[in-house]
Amino acid sequence: MKGFDIIIIGGGLSGSSTALNLSKKGYSVLIIEKGISEEIKPCAGGMASSMKKFLPLDIDQAIESKIRNVEFRWKSSDNVVADLSGESPFWIIRREKLDKLLLDEALKFGSEILRPAEVEKIKQQNKTWIIKCSNKVVYRSKFLVIADGSQSQWAGYFKLGPRKPKFANTIALRLKGSGDIPKEAVRFEFGFVRYGFAWAFPLKDSVNIGLGTFINNKLLEDNDLNNKVIKSFGFEDLSFKVFHKKLRIWNGIHKLNGDRVIAVGDAASLCDPFLAEGIRPSLISSYFAAESIDHCLSSNKNDLNNYSTNINNEWGKSMAWGKRIAQIFYRFPRTGYELGVKRKTAPKRIAQILSGQMNYEDIAMRVIKRLLTKNKD
Repeated sequence: MKGFDIIIIGGGLSGSSTALNLSKKGYSVLIIEKGISEEIKPCAGGMASSMKKFLPLDIDQAIESKIRNVEFRWKSSDNVVADLSGESPFWIIRREKLDKLLLDEALKFGSEILRPAEVEKIKQQNKTWIIKCSNKVVYRSKFLVIADGSQSQWAGYFKLGPRKPKFANTIALRLKGSGDIPKEAVRFEFGFVRYGFAWAFPLKDSVNIGLGTFINNKLLEDNDLNNKVIKSFGFEDLSFKVFHKKLRIWNGIHKLNGDRVIAVGDAASLCDPFLAEGIRPSLISSYFAAESIDHCLSSNKNDLNNYSTNINNEWGKSMAWGKRIAQIFYRFPRTGYELGVKRKTAPKRIAQILSGQMNYEDIAMRVIKRLLTKNKD
C-alpha cells in the first residue's frame, strides 16, 4: 500500500492546479484520473488576467488572445460593444494547453499520476484515507481532494456542495477561421437560446463557439437552432464535431469540506449561474484548497472549515447576487437585454465582471430594481 500526503481524484484544471500548489510546498501528491488527455477541449476559454495571483506558474504559452472589446447582440442585431481598453485584459486561453501546463508542472515538482484509473472504493481508517482503484492497487493518504468535475460521483458521496446539484446544458465546438468575430473581441448572442445564450471566443486560428441553457431540456438538440446561431457568427461550413457537457451551477452556499476531504472546481458546484464561467472558480478553489490543506499539515491540525469560508467570501457572495440577476434576466430576456445590457453603463459593468474588476454584488441591487420596476409597468 503506497502512501501520500494528498490524493486528488481528477486531473483536469482544478485537480492539476491543486496538485501543483501542494507539490510546490513539498507534499507528496497522487492524482487519479479516469480519462486520457484530450486533444481538443472546446471550453469557451475566457479568463480574467486577475487570476494570475491564483496561478502558481506562468501561462503565457496557453494564452491565445487578449480581449479589448466585449460584444453583445440580440438575435444577430441590436449590437452593443463594451471597450476594455485601459482595463485589466480578459484572456482567451486554449484549455487543453492550460491543463497540460499545470499537470506537467505538477509532475515536475514531484506529483504522481495514475491514468487511466477509476476509484472503486474509499474508506477512512485511523485518520487515513484508504482508496482502492480499478488497477486493484490500494493507496492511502492523509487528505483527499475531490476534483472529478461536473459529473462528480464523490462530491455527493461526501455530502459536499448542494444535495441536488443544478446543471446548465451546453454544446461546444471549435471552428477554423474567425468568422465575423472582430480581432480582440468576444461575442455574446442573446435571444436565440431560451433561458440562456450563445458565445464566440476567438483563438489564434479558430473560434470556440457554444450554446448554453440554464433549464434542463432538449433545447440544444435542435440542429436548426444550432446552425442558425453558428451562422450568426459568420460561419457557413456546418460540418463540425459537437461536444455536449453539463455544468454544475452555483446554487447556494454549502459546505465544501468534510473530515480531511475537500471538493474543488466543477465538482464543488461553483460555475457562474449567470454567464457560466468556470475557469475562475476552479483556480480560486484550487488555491484555497491547497492553502487549507497546507495549514493543516504544517500545524498538525484537522480543521478545513476555513476553506469553505474563503470560497464563500471570495466567490459565493458574488454568485448569490449573480443567481438573482440570472433568474430575472432569463425570465424576461428581451427586457433584460434592453435594461441590463443596452443601458449606457451596463456593457462596461458586465465586461468588468468578466475581467475580475467587479463582482455581481457591486451592481445587483440597481439591476434587480430596474428589471422588476419595468416588468410591473
